[in-house]
Amino acid sequence: MKPYTRAERISMKIQQAITELLIKKISDPRIEMATISQVKMTTDLRLASVYVTVFGDENRIADTLAGFKKSKGFIKKHIAPQLGLKYMPELRFFHDDSFDKAARMDALIESVVKDLPEDPESDSDNGELT
Repeated sequence: MKPYTRAERISMKIQQAITELLIKKISDPRIEMATISQVKMTTDLRLASVYVTVFGDENRIADTLAGFKKSKGFIKKHIAPQLGLKYMPELRFFHDDSFDKAARMDALIESVVKDLPEDPESDSDNGELT
């Protein structure tokens, strides 16, 4: 049995192909600092949801997604031969905010840890039994 479904394997291929395309061929300044964080395929391989990580404000994110939307035909044309599929999936681009959420969680945890009082018994104990 294969460890991944066909949709998962195609998702990985699409992610790799778009990433290589971003590095080598796409010169649109709106999308040059974007990272493809994940691709999710439908089981019928007709739709690929491409999640893009962009650091910046809402305007930067909107510009990046607009750049990907405008470059969709170019991207599909260049990655289709690498996929070996009968039909090229429709690409839809979304902002992946999971890194932003993780950064906010880290900041919250850090603020809580800073506010905790130090335990004076733990400093003198050193974990040794007497």
